[in-house]
Amino acid sequence: MRHDLEFRSIPGMVRASAGRFGEAEALADLDDGRRWSFTEVAAEMVRTARAMIALGVRPGDRVALWGPNCPEWIFTALGIQAAGGVLVPLNTRFKAEEAGYILRKSGARTVFTVTGFLGTDYLGMLPDGVRGVVMRGEVEEGVLGREEFLALGEGVEEGAVHRLIDGIGPEDVSDIMFTSGTTGSPKGVVLGHGQSLRAFGWLSGVFTFTPGDRYLIIPPFFHTFGYKAGWMACLMQGVTALPQETFDVDQVLERIAREKVSILLGPPTLFEDLMRHPRRAEYDLSSLRATVPSATTVPAELVRRLGSELGFEVVLTAYGLTESTSLVTSSRAGDDVEDIVNSVGVPADGLEVVVASPDGVALPPGEEGEVLVRGYTVMRGYWEDPEETAKAIDADGWLHTGDVGRFNERGFLSIVDRKKDMFICGGFNAYPAEIEKLLGTHPAVADVAVIGMPDERMGEVAAAFVVRSGALTEKELVAWARERIANFKVPRRVEFVDALPRNASMKVEKGKLRALLAE
Repeated sequence: MRHDLEFRSIPGMVRASAGRFGEAEALADLDDGRRWSFTEVAAEMVRTARAMIALGVRPGDRVALWGPNCPEWIFTALGIQAAGGVLVPLNTRFKAEEAGYILRKSGARTVFTVTGFLGTDYLGMLPDGVRGVVMRGEVEEGVLGREEFLALGEGVEEGAVHRLIDGIGPEDVSDIMFTSGTTGSPKGVVLGHGQSLRAFGWLSGVFTFTPGDRYLIIPPFFHTFGYKAGWMACLMQGVTALPQETFDVDQVLERIAREKVSILLGPPTLFEDLMRHPRRAEYDLSSLRATVPSATTVPAELVRRLGSELGFEVVLTAYGLTESTSLVTSSRAGDDVEDIVNSVGVPADGLEVVVASPDGVALPPGEEGEVLVRGYTVMRGYWEDPEETAKAIDADGWLHTGDVGRFNERGFLSIVDRKKDMFICGGFNAYPAEIEKLLGTHPAVADVAVIGMPDERMGEVAAAFVVRSGALTEKELVAWARERIANFKVPRRVEFVDALPRNASMKVEKGKLRALLAE
């Protein structure tokens, strides 16, 4: 089924799901007990869109959303899109400088956010000229809160929203997903309604999402995995979405048992923590049915244990990147277990995927090269950055992923090296160039290089090699960085060196740094 042709837009899909699934439970707030049917979610979308229109949001306007997983995130995102706006999600771990860059780059003049989340003052971090609206939490005088915001829309007729939804097509932009790049500056991946619906309508079917399933969504909504493979896929497939604000292993175990959770996706660390929990046997986890551990490389033993220890019937692997709507390949239910544990599956329907040599020639099975993908999932480009877009997508439409992989004789792809120097910390992509750029602004840092360092729980963490130009300790630099960048990017180890190893082209030889770290 081509979901892009059937629904045309994400709001169009929500409206259709209200008719398909009606009063079945679509969404629950496990913190306060509120629950919504598919009909009610569609009504909240329209109500929020009316307020967006009254606020001045017009088709094409970029509107940012900065907050943790919660029902209000979903309603706000849908309201932005139903009004014709373009959603710009922000990482909840961002500091003011990181968020400010994305707001300036995207041109978003309004940010919907929260108060009271982990002691973070999101409103206080907004740059001058950007309006903040509180979608969840207590509101101080002079700040627009959710109820006051919704009241703005009372003068806007519902028909105006439905006409806007009717006018949104598959080619219209649904969101700009900012991803850090090896250049050190975040780039905005422009994605459309149609490719999002087609990709995750297909993928959620492969993942065996079924009406009546219940999905505890731990991956963050600001990431494709929590947003499009999360609540959007749930609304499309008749699955109950259960947003999880933060990962607390005791709370997650309790909610799986109480809510009869059947779908659970997330990074390997999530499942490791569940399996290691000393009281896991006290919880009834028999409802668990389908899972996909999210990482470029997943330990084969973990994939096996998900079935044997946690009881999942369907355990799959997949691969994608933000620039490809997070979909390139996936394994399928019924695949041989060895193919599932040793690969990221086969190319998704409708996509061309090759492993290519440096001069762009497709390589035969068994040979390693760069993974290239072409097809409907490939982004429109980077927002207002034609130069970087041209570097990523060649003249023939191939997206150069920067990942090194190889196919086996049966067409299953294995990723053998990560995208350039990127490493994954607790499920979050971390790019050394971005961290280096920040650390290099410290007055006592003359030169710096960052690599990923193995970590038993987080997968990998940042390790920084620093050439000092003044007095500086590891503790001081880490504390300084912690105030300026997201926690998952902060170096967990700092090594001070007299000089960084460089080749004839003056590029840092990170292989030597990894060897030095191993010593």
